[in-house]
Amino acid sequence: MRQVFYILIFLFAGGVHAQVKNYKNPLVDFNFPDPTVIKAEDGNYYAYATNTERKGEVINIQVLKSDNLVLWEELGDALPENPNWASSDFWAPHVVYNKKNRKYYLYYSGESNDKTIGKCLGIAISNSPEGPYIDKGEPLLCGDNFVNIDPMVYQDEKSGKNYLYWGSAHESIKMRELSRDLLNFKKGSEVKEIIHPVENSEIENYENLIEGVWLSKHKDFFYLYYSGDNCCGDEAHYAVMVARSKSPEGPFKKFKNPKGNSVILSRNKDWIAPGHNSLITDEEGTDWIMYHAIDPKDRSKGRVFLMDSINYKNGWPIIKSGSPSRKWLPAPQTN
Repeated sequence: MRQVFYILIFLFAGGVHAQVKNYKNPLVDFNFPDPTVIKAEDGNYYAYATNTERKGEVINIQVLKSDNLVLWEELGDALPENPNWASSDFWAPHVVYNKKNRKYYLYYSGESNDKTIGKCLGIAISNSPEGPYIDKGEPLLCGDNFVNIDPMVYQDEKSGKNYLYWGSAHESIKMRELSRDLLNFKKGSEVKEIIHPVENSEIENYENLIEGVWLSKHKDFFYLYYSGDNCCGDEAHYAVMVARSKSPEGPFKKFKNPKGNSVILSRNKDWIAPGHNSLITDEEGTDWIMYHAIDPKDRSKGRVFLMDSINYKNGWPIIKSGSPSRKWLPAPQTN
């Protein structure tokens, strides 16, 4: 029986509210890499993505807005002014809310203007989830090549601690505790290497290079999602893996699927190189994985924005068929 896509629009003072019953990937059909999705204090959802160029305009950090996770409105550039330490390669943004000062903090990476070093991690702040975000004035961390990219902050409500996860360039995924104000590393804290790459040439190995961390808690476990190993281009070979722990500090145990690896989301005939995900929980408690992938029939669009639901089996997150969907499916419950 053919599924039908229903959209019921309610007009009310101050805007348009859309109640959506079904959805179909992609959510947006343009380049939107490394998507982070949050639910802001205003009740809306915001999605942030790596820099792009659209209609001749350079966008440092893309930002979209939705009230239902399906229909998205473009808001422009969340970081319209370059920081004083970088002018390009603004990658993999992540946004958190600071309840103490009611401000939003944008974590991202950028190419240092100092040509003797590589990528740096930066922090920018805004009064609004849509921006504009203003950089704090100096990078949090710099290093060689693209070691310091893909920042993700986890705020542990139970302990009150804040953790930064990051990493790439064939090195380990790293974690370090942040200060209470979210602007620096906690004094006396140390870097922990929590997931290590696995170097071999097997086609099913996506862990030669690992990056794109996302930490999420479900029941008794902290789940560490990560991606590898080549996100883009003609040789794109990318997938999502997962590990879990009883603590945000680890140790993390990797998932093992029937093929003996940690992959939970990989290519199919409709989509290739899915990965670099975030997670959002709808009003009924269902977790949704938000990620990018490439349409092999139209690579020119780049890495477009996709979404699929997560189920849990034997204490591990499972995505139906282990690959991205393309048919009409029930939408998240957001009202």
